[in-house]
Amino acid sequence: MSRPPIEQQVTFFYTPDLAAAAHFYETVLELPLVLDQGSCRIYRVSGDAFLGFCERTDAGKPEGVIFTLVTHEVDAWYEHLLGHGVRVEKPPAYNPAYNIYQFFARDPSGYLLEIQTFLDPAWPQAN
Repeated sequence: MSRPPIEQQVTFFYTPDLAAAAHFYETVLELPLVLDQGSCRIYRVSGDAFLGFCERTDAGKPEGVIFTLVTHEVDAWYEHLLGHGVRVEKPPAYNPAYNIYQFFARDPSGYLLEIQTFLDPAWPQAN
C-alpha cells in the first residue's frame, strides 16, 4: 500500500521577536507573506514549501536547526545579505565532504541560515 499524498510542507520556528523576524524574512529575504495569524506569520519559500514564525517569549536557543535555501546564486545571496547587514558566520566556500558550495548567516532570532548549491549531479533539479 502506498502512503497518502503530502500536498505542502511548513516548517515552524519560535521567535521572541516576531517583528524582527518578519522584517528579515519579508524585507531582506523578500519571502512573500502567505498568512498572518497575529502571533504567527507564514511565508512561501518556494512552490509548496512554507516557513512559519510564531512569537513565544520562551522561545529558547535555536540550537540544532539549520534553515537551508538551495540556489545556484550563492555568491549573489552572500552579497545581498551583506548589503542588508546580516551577520555572516562563514563566507561562501566549497565543502568537499558534501560536494556543495555554501555559506552560513544568522537571522535576527539566532537561527542558522545556510545558502547552498548542490554540485552532485544526482541532486534533483527544481521544476
